[in-house]
Amino acid sequence: MNRILAINPGSTSTKIAVFDGKEEVFVKNIKHSADELSGFGKITEQTDFRKSVILKELEDNRISLKSINIVMGRGGLVKAIPSGIYRVNDLMKKHLFEGFSGDHASNLGGLLADNIAQTIGLSASYIADPVVVDELQPVARISGHPLFERVSIFHALNQKAVARGYAQEIDKKYDELNLIVAHMGGGISVGAHEKGYVIDVNQALDGEGPFSPERAGTLPTGQLVNLCFSGKYSKEEVKKMLVGKGGYVGYFGSNDAYRIEKDAEAGDEKSKLIQNAMAYQIAKAIGEAAVVLKGNVDAILLTGGIAYGKPVVDEITSYVNWIAPVKVFPGEDEMRALAFNAFLILNGETEPKNYE
Repeated sequence: MNRILAINPGSTSTKIAVFDGKEEVFVKNIKHSADELSGFGKITEQTDFRKSVILKELEDNRISLKSINIVMGRGGLVKAIPSGIYRVNDLMKKHLFEGFSGDHASNLGGLLADNIAQTIGLSASYIADPVVVDELQPVARISGHPLFERVSIFHALNQKAVARGYAQEIDKKYDELNLIVAHMGGGISVGAHEKGYVIDVNQALDGEGPFSPERAGTLPTGQLVNLCFSGKYSKEEVKKMLVGKGGYVGYFGSNDAYRIEKDAEAGDEKSKLIQNAMAYQIAKAIGEAAVVLKGNVDAILLTGGIAYGKPVVDEITSYVNWIAPVKVFPGEDEMRALAFNAFLILNGETEPKNYE
């Protein structure tokens, strides 16, 4: 039996799952109260606290640590790296703890995986496809001004897992296909996958690209500059407009895409307009990705939580189905994606990489 422990830390929760091979046998989203977390400074200082909570949860559910063969953590904001599965080593732990590319809850993933693997007595722990996966082609990095460079930060774990899953579904290899993958959740990223590499993608962390339930997307440059220097808003307020209070939150005060979908279906004209505008912008980004792939597109894959919404999916499809067949993979099952990567190691189908 190949037993996998997958760990996905969030800002106020830690999700864990145990798989026997590809079968999920246990999953728990452990919530952490504000009081529990208030005594910590940097989020990575919570490692020991969260480890103890995970171990108690496993014990309470009679899951023996000795039964676990591999521990896989969600990848954090390490330095930009190619796609793949990476062993957690000392350099990675240093970068995760310090926040090499930013302080984020996902930085706990590798730290927790390593700590728990050591407790079990395993020789290694792993992360897979962190958000900083960077496979951009050189021309995609050029912004238009030498002081700025386009960078790759996107939903790499889910995009890659969905792309590989689709390839398996049609009995092909991922590196044989050209795909466009649109991850549609709180943030939206649209990647051009050419023969196994994401050669272009919008920087979703800061909200570049289509607007989303929480992000403003790419805004009119001149208006943004004028707003920044108007004296009415602080730097932090402007950043919050872009990420957190943009998109649906800006228009409706809510990031609840399902509620807005229902309001649109009930005849609310504003809800219908804004929902269609989001779909329109996603479709435009898919069109851009098709240009990047020079029109040679095998399929367009729609995934993430918003992919559950038929009106948005139908609207996007109406714009882009002439490019390639559209396939829908709703949800963002990061735990299953982590387990899938762990399974590749256990089966000897891939070799983990060294972080250096």
